[in-house]
Amino acid sequence: MDLSSLLHQVPQDTLLVLLAYVALGGLYLVVIPLALFAWMNQRWHRMGKLERLGIYGMVFFFFPGLILFAPFLNFRLSGQGDV
Repeated sequence: MDLSSLLHQVPQDTLLVLLAYVALGGLYLVVIPLALFAWMNQRWHRMGKLERLGIYGMVFFFFPGLILFAPFLNFRLSGQGDV
């Protein structure tokens, strides 16, 4: 049994629902957390109170995606150079 025959046996509505789940999951776990990391990296020292509150709310909401990328991203300041 190959993939083509398996796809013909599954109803069209089911495939659309699965595609929607994959698209929303990818958006929730990959796209928005990476955009949020980039936003925080650019604006961290210039944020106002309301912007920071909104960012903290988004960090809370998108925490599963952020925790996936946290080990691979480094936002520490570069420091003063060689000492």
